[in-house]
Amino acid sequence: MRVILLAALVASAAGPDLVNVRDWVPDAVLDLRYATERNLSGRVLYPVARCELLRPVAKRLAAAAERLRAEGFRLVLWDCYRPASAHEALWRAHPRAGSVADPARGSHHSRGAAVDVSLASADGRPVEMPTDHDAFGARAFADAVEGVSPSARRNRAALRSAMEAEGFAVNPREWWHFAARDASRYPLLDEPLR
Repeated sequence: MRVILLAALVASAAGPDLVNVRDWVPDAVLDLRYATERNLSGRVLYPVARCELLRPVAKRLAAAAERLRAEGFRLVLWDCYRPASAHEALWRAHPRAGSVADPARGSHHSRGAAVDVSLASADGRPVEMPTDHDAFGARAFADAVEGVSPSARRNRAALRSAMEAEGFAVNPREWWHFAARDASRYPLLDEPLR
């Protein structure tokens, strides 16, 4: 029992186990919107374009990427771990519950347990999807049909199937947002992206 407690203390003293997703999914296409002005806030929120997740979540994402690779797709990474301070800045710029999680409750992105993803073809070109990232409205819903082409629905279904098979749950209002099913068990983090 003492060994287990000591191991837990050492792990917590070392900080969260955030890993670079590129080490787990090296062929992923990086399009990290919050490291640019091309996002809801209209300004750069991240100092670097780096996708980090907690190790067990990155492992699940790598397994989903493997499934998708077998279907001729590559993952496009739009957002991963989001420091709590960056999330608060996003909320100040776009304070709409349903579009951005209220910082009082916290975001699964700030737990290192959620990812915003899309798909690209094997050569890295984006494939047709229902909407762009953070394009809110009826077409962004995970099960939207109206205004969504058959090709976009097929691609969205392939993404969702692979992600759900590896332990992720889709946000019903955002086809691109997937959180680990156990995301709530992880603490909110404000580790800087470097």
